[in-house]
Amino acid sequence: MDRLLDSPWFLRFTALFLAILLFYTVKADEGKFENNSSSEDMEVIRDVPVEVYYDNENLIVTGVPETVNVAIEGPVNIVQTTKMLKDFTLYVDLTSLPMGEHQVRIQHENISEKVHVRIDPASIDINIEERITETFRIEPEFNERLLAEGFNLVSMEAQPSTIEVTGAKSVVESISFVKVTVAIDAGVQESFEQEARVRVLDRDLNKLDVDITPENVTIKVDVQENTKEVPIVINETGTPPNGVTINSITPEAASIVLSGPKRILNEIEAFPIDIDVSKIEKSGTVEVKLKKPNDLFSLSRTTVNVKIDATIEGAVEEEEEEEVAEETVEEVETTVETTDVEDVQVVITGLDEKFKGTFVEPVNGLVTITVKAAPDVISKLKKSDFAVSINASTASEEGEEVFPIHVKGPPDVEWTLSMEEATLKIELA
Repeated sequence: MDRLLDSPWFLRFTALFLAILLFYTVKADEGKFENNSSSEDMEVIRDVPVEVYYDNENLIVTGVPETVNVAIEGPVNIVQTTKMLKDFTLYVDLTSLPMGEHQVRIQHENISEKVHVRIDPASIDINIEERITETFRIEPEFNERLLAEGFNLVSMEAQPSTIEVTGAKSVVESISFVKVTVAIDAGVQESFEQEARVRVLDRDLNKLDVDITPENVTIKVDVQENTKEVPIVINETGTPPNGVTINSITPEAASIVLSGPKRILNEIEAFPIDIDVSKIEKSGTVEVKLKKPNDLFSLSRTTVNVKIDATIEGAVEEEEEEEVAEETVEEVETTVETTDVEDVQVVITGLDEKFKGTFVEPVNGLVTITVKAAPDVISKLKKSDFAVSINASTASEEGEEVFPIHVKGPPDVEWTLSMEEATLKIELA
């Protein structure tokens, strides 16, 4: 055995055998490693953003989805790293394409070439259009059923009244409505302001994808009570005393303004005042207190003077004539004062719904009324005692038109207006 171990050939063969054994052992380990490394995996990465390269100052691109799904297949380690880092980009490059419709492929970058990539959808239909900006007038909307009973909508306007809309030419040209809707609780009894968002719609009332400047505007809503002017009529009750003949009973105020629910006002054609003629003993003027019906909100006056003309037999008649003459003298000698009622709003009535009127003169539709009356009447006078309006029912086209200003006021005063006519700019609503 010792001789065998000392033999050089034995040592050579042993070394060769160990070398061969080591070679095949290492080769087997490398094969196992290669098999593990070359095993493949497949993953789907969802909602990957798509970038678009184009001239975004002058053009608008539609049809590009915001996100897509990407399926990647390849070596496990590369697939998993790509899914975890998401450091790749999906894009469509439209910089060289002309305006119009095109079908383009979604491309990717920064993904390993060892990975197979499938994008869903792989191709998309896009439209490149000119970017334009146009100005549109706002149409305010308010549901009048939200008004409290007895109130009506006088006017409604948006500030600013126009907006600028920027978008694709075909989209901007399809705009049919630019609306602002007022949202408020029911039972409105007074004027108010509200900020609201502008909506841009096509003819089918679909919301359009455009840029709006400004996105919000202020809506001013003017609300007032329903009113109606009716004549005052005398209702005689009772029987005149012996020797007294009633020639006439006339109210000094020919009419009165009532406010209340519209359905109640529609049923009222006159305001009756009961005069008990059995208590009349002479001619003269009496003050009658007016009683407000329960269904109405208010009356424009609480009293009215009634002039009674009666014929009295014998000496009574002569005495009555003297008293009437004295009363006439007192009326003539009554002091008259003058005052100005400023900033009275002129109300536009009768204007077709398809038009909108803006005052050119007077500015903002405000006038001054110069009033002459007795001091006690002047002291009680209020701006609300006057109803100033123009009837624009004759307006049939856009442009400026002049309308006479009408005034309704208390019967015991004289008045003059700062201007007799108003100039209105008529525009499509």
